[in-house]
Amino acid sequence: MEPLRRRRTVRLRFTLLYGVVFLLSGLVLLTIAGFLTLNSTQAVTAPVPGQQPQQATQLSRAQAEIGRLNRQLDAQRSSTNRQIFEGSAIALAVMGVASFGLGRLIAGRVLRPLRTITTATQRISADNLHERLAVEGPSDEVKDLADTIDGLLHRLEESFAAQRRFVANASHELRTPLATMRASLDVALGKPEPAPPQTRALAARLRTELDTVDQLLDGFLVLARTQHRALPDRRPLPLDSLVTVALTERAADIRARRLTVLDDVEPGLVLGSAPLLGRMVDNVIDNAIRHNVDDGWIRVAVQASGPSVRFVVESGGAVLDSAQVGELARPFRRIGPDRTGSGSGLGLSIVAAIAEAHDGVLELYARPEGGLRVEITLPLVPEEVRA
Repeated sequence: MEPLRRRRTVRLRFTLLYGVVFLLSGLVLLTIAGFLTLNSTQAVTAPVPGQQPQQATQLSRAQAEIGRLNRQLDAQRSSTNRQIFEGSAIALAVMGVASFGLGRLIAGRVLRPLRTITTATQRISADNLHERLAVEGPSDEVKDLADTIDGLLHRLEESFAAQRRFVANASHELRTPLATMRASLDVALGKPEPAPPQTRALAARLRTELDTVDQLLDGFLVLARTQHRALPDRRPLPLDSLVTVALTERAADIRARRLTVLDDVEPGLVLGSAPLLGRMVDNVIDNAIRHNVDDGWIRVAVQASGPSVRFVVESGGAVLDSAQVGELARPFRRIGPDRTGSGSGLGLSIVAAIAEAHDGVLELYARPEGGLRVEITLPLVPEEVRA
């Protein structure tokens, strides 16, 4: 309701402006007409001195008759003036209502190009920056505004394209030296003569660090791709199946920490990218395993309700500051001693970006007993898309 009220403010102002201007013009016209009418003169007959008595008598009778006729004329004039004023007031009221309606119509026609520009601009997103308003018509203020927006969209398209090219080039250029370093380690350890224990320990540590850098790079690329709404292969996907697959793949990690998994998974079909949604689910479950306690528990649920489906993961662990939990969805933000130095710091920020790219919402809650509740709400696939 609030956006609608804001959207109609200018049209309402124009309507009131047109109506008030018309009413003021009508009131000024009626005031001038009334002033002229009230100041109109009427003839008055007076006795003429120096007349004979008989002539004076006849003149008096004539003047009396004239006075009577003047009084009738005045009464008729007053009645006519009153009718004119009443008719003018009624006409002013009728035309006042008509003027507000006409003002609303004119304001709508004046603002129609702006509404067209607004609708087209709202339709354009990062996925279709190539579209333009292309407003046709005379070279006026409205066309200048549309051309300015088209120029802005052109610059944004070039900027987004440059960022996507940078992401693609960075993916290639940064992975190449990582692969070279891994190959060098393999060659050094694969020589016929056995390597000293210190060398093997150093190589193992370097390989671990290379894996960490590779995971960090992969996180950067996923985060950049989702923030640009670059969703490959959007199609209906069963969210419950993605959750089941992620739990199966993490079974070894779950057993290693002796965690109890409580699952309540219902069918829920969402529209999106299988690699990204799979990464989102895996990151949430990985977060619940990594920041848990040994012999702890994890509750996983998928619940379809109305037009949306909720993916909920709760886990035990240390007590977190509820005022700082929201910071976990930002890159490299960690809270609590068990989270410092653990992971790349991109896990939940990637989850938030993927959820937003799929028109979803990520919500984080600190459990009073300790641990974290992660809740992701995604729109269900409409019936017409399923068919």
